[in-house]
This record gives sequence, structure tokens and C-alpha cells, in this order.
Amino acid sequence: MTPLARKIAELIRIEGAIGLDRYWNLALFDREHGYYAAREPFGRTGDFITAPEISQMFGELIGAWIAAAWREHRSPASFLLAEIGPGRGTLMADMLRTLRSVAPDCLKAAKVRLVETSDRLAAEQMAALDRFDLPIRRVRRIADLEREPLLLVANELFDALAIRQFVFDGETWRERCISVADSGRFEFVLCSARPELPSKIAATLPHPPMAGAVLELSPARETLAATIAQHLAEEGGAGLFIDYGHAATGFGDTLQAIHGHAFADPLDRPGEVDLTSHVDFERVAAPFRHAGLAVSPTVPQGDVLLALGLLERAGALGNKMSEAGREEIGAAVARLAGTGEKEMGILFKVLSASSRPLSLPPFGVADAGLTSP
Repeated sequence: MTPLARKIAELIRIEGAIGLDRYWNLALFDREHGYYAAREPFGRTGDFITAPEISQMFGELIGAWIAAAWREHRSPASFLLAEIGPGRGTLMADMLRTLRSVAPDCLKAAKVRLVETSDRLAAEQMAALDRFDLPIRRVRRIADLEREPLLLVANELFDALAIRQFVFDGETWRERCISVADSGRFEFVLCSARPELPSKIAATLPHPPMAGAVLELSPARETLAATIAQHLAEEGGAGLFIDYGHAATGFGDTLQAIHGHAFADPLDRPGEVDLTSHVDFERVAAPFRHAGLAVSPTVPQGDVLLALGLLERAGALGNKMSEAGREEIGAAVARLAGTGEKEMGILFKVLSASSRPLSLPPFGVADAGLTSP
């Protein structure tokens, strides 16, 4: 049993079964033993690879999107360029490199901010960005950002925030909780739903198809979206949110754990495996609409990257490479935008919210005035 597992088991012994959201937050964010405090999750030597780690093209296209969004927001002389959950700093590095090349006026106006709760990851991010010689600042929360126009990017962020699961027993909804079995291992049990079960949400869904149907909700994701929405509504700007998930709320159990690039048991070795679930973009989008922002459709990642010029950028890079290099570029394009089961093009979705309407994808695929990096 891991040190964190012992800590959680003792908590359950004292308090009784705990909700999945509480287990999740301990497993990922416990300051001493949590996954993001103690492990290196990213890259080929970690547990998973994110789009910026697959190819520089991803960050270059997002950087071009930032430049175009800045112009469509009337080129403010000072604005916050922020990434929330910046990983190892790879995406921000590629965005900054692109802006320095194709939109130096935009970069000059930018105040670069990294929104990161982990001290260990924040140090790694700052080291990765040190070469840019820019006044880059780290903050822990969106609420800590200065009150200025904001252009925000979040890639694979919402999937890391905790969910709650409710199971329909044939008559009512019961909450899925975590307890300790007689064997000493963690197990799922069904508890009476906590008083804050959002029955109004369940009432808006079709009748559960059968006993055992699972409804996933994430107050944490919706709260974060509302915080971002408030900043954008009050100060202006836009956010670009990229994650895997579904466009409409529905039923299904999407909880999973990842270890060594393979699926693992979510209840085994807390603190040593990553926990994640599919993002419900319909519910994430709701706070942005409530704040009066322009909100894009939820669009597959592949469609957005292709609209931003992925193939053209791949061709430009490939022209300078050997045949082996071109094959590698082609494989990266397929991984980022392909429609296969192990590719990101359809499973990953893109959502944007803005204080003013934008012509940029995912709002639309018409000419957005992007400049290839």
C-alpha cells in the first residue's frame, strides 16, 4: 500500500466512505504524495503524451491563433497571455517562439502568465521558458491574475479536475463512493446522494436507459469555467480550451487511470497513477454563455488544426527534412488530427469563449487572417 493509500484508508476508517471527487483530489493533488506533486507525468518517460509533446506544430498553430485573436480584439497595448496547467512549458515555449517570429508586436504587448498550482511543475516551466528573456510570472489561480484583457489557453486541463459519479439504481440516483474492502483494497460502493445532488440537472436528461446508468458531474470544472468567464466578461479577451470529451451531456462511466501509457485500476496505487475522465463540454460552456460571452460550437480538434493550417505547416517543415523526417511529420499530423481510435482528431474537442465575436476556428473555418509560422 502506498503512503497516500494508507492516508486515504485512515480517512475512510475515521469518516466512512468518501466521494469520488475527494478521493480524486487526494490522489492527484495531495501536497506530499499526490500524483502531480511527486511524479513526472508528461512525455515518453512519463505516463502520457500531450499534443505539444507530439509536435511543435501544435503550439505553433495555437500561437498563430493567439496573434489573430489579439488583432480581432483590437490589438490591446497590454494584455495577459496565460496558459493554465502548462505542463512542462512546451506549449507556451512554442507559442512564444511563434509570436516572436510572426507577431512581435503582439508579443511586445503580452504579459506572460503561467497558472500552476504545483511548485515542482512551476519550476520546470520557468526553466523551460528562461531562454526567452521575458518577464514571465507564475500565479496559482485565475483569480490571482491582474485585471487586464486576457488571452488564455488550456490544453488537457479540465480532464484533470475531479468528477462526481451518480448511479441510477432503478428508482433513484445514488453516489458512487470509495470504501475499504475486507481485503484491505479500495472498492466502489454506492452511498446516499449528498444533499447537493443537482436534481435539476438529472431532470433535464432523458430517463436513464436502465438501472446502473452513470451520470458524471464536475462542479470543479464548472466553477473554474465561471471564474474564467467572469474575467473575460469584465476585462475582455478570449479563451481556447482543448480536451478530450463529448459535446453534449449524457450517461456513461468515463473514469480511467493511466500509468506508463496504459490503462490502470483507478483505485490501485493512488498518487502513482493519473486519474482522468471525459470532459462534458456542454456543461463547461454553460458558464461562458451565462456571462454573456460569445461561445463557439464544440469542434473536433482535427477540424480546428486543419482549419488553422496544419497541413500547410507540415509541408513547410517537411520541405527542409529528409524522407525520415517527413515521415515523422506525417505521423504527427495523423496523431494530432487523424480519426483513428488511437488518434486525437475526433476524441479531442476545442471550445472557445470570447468577449467579442471572433472569425477564428472553432467559431468558423473561414479565412481568419492567420500567418503560418
